[in-house]
Amino acid sequence: MAISTASNGAAPRISWTSVALGFTAGYVDTLGFVALFGLFTAHVTGNFVLIGSELARPSHGVLIKFLAFPAFVAGIALTRAIVRQQEPRGTSPLPWLYGMQLMLLAGFMLAGLYALPLSDSRSTAALVAGMFGAAGMGVQNAASRLALSKLTPTTVMTGNVTQLVIDLLDLTCPTPDPAVRERIVRFLWPILAFAVGAIGGAFGYVNLSFWALLLPIGILAALLLDARGNDPKG
Repeated sequence: MAISTASNGAAPRISWTSVALGFTAGYVDTLGFVALFGLFTAHVTGNFVLIGSELARPSHGVLIKFLAFPAFVAGIALTRAIVRQQEPRGTSPLPWLYGMQLMLLAGFMLAGLYALPLSDSRSTAALVAGMFGAAGMGVQNAASRLALSKLTPTTVMTGNVTQLVIDLLDLTCPTPDPAVRERIVRFLWPILAFAVGAIGGAFGYVNLSFWALLLPIGILAALLLDARGNDPKG
């Protein structure tokens, strides 16, 4: 689902898959953070920081952050297993990966709804919701390396912002590398999508609680159908 910004192919291309997944990552990560006592579902770096902070100054509970790590790893392992299974068949693993992430986010939503009203980070339902969310984003993190490696990373934006700033500065050179403009487009749109998703996830949870997860679930359903349609053996 990479659509060119110009019909002649001369202009840099926007990958709408990266935009959709960047929005999904920002949305789910922020919704989880707002709903589940500061839990990051899309990456483990923030949770490591929060674990250290919780151990030094207990506030919202450290258990939910600890359990997110093995759940995240399980999502990565599951993704690797799916890719290995599909490789000998010559079929794309993307429909399976999108479907798996969709089901895990549906589990996140249902467990979160069951946990309401959320008042204790140690409640079983809250812990299960956090694990489903972390596992789902573990799938997306691994898929970006294993099945979508040609696209811009969509879950952790630190490296993307660093590259974008470098390229914007290089663009001011008298004779910039032609590849710089293409890279700027590749990195800019997922970053913006992640930012919009982060805002949307926060407002979505405030107004719709865990039902707000129906939006990224719908996005994944659309990506799944698109992946199936583009796989000649699907």
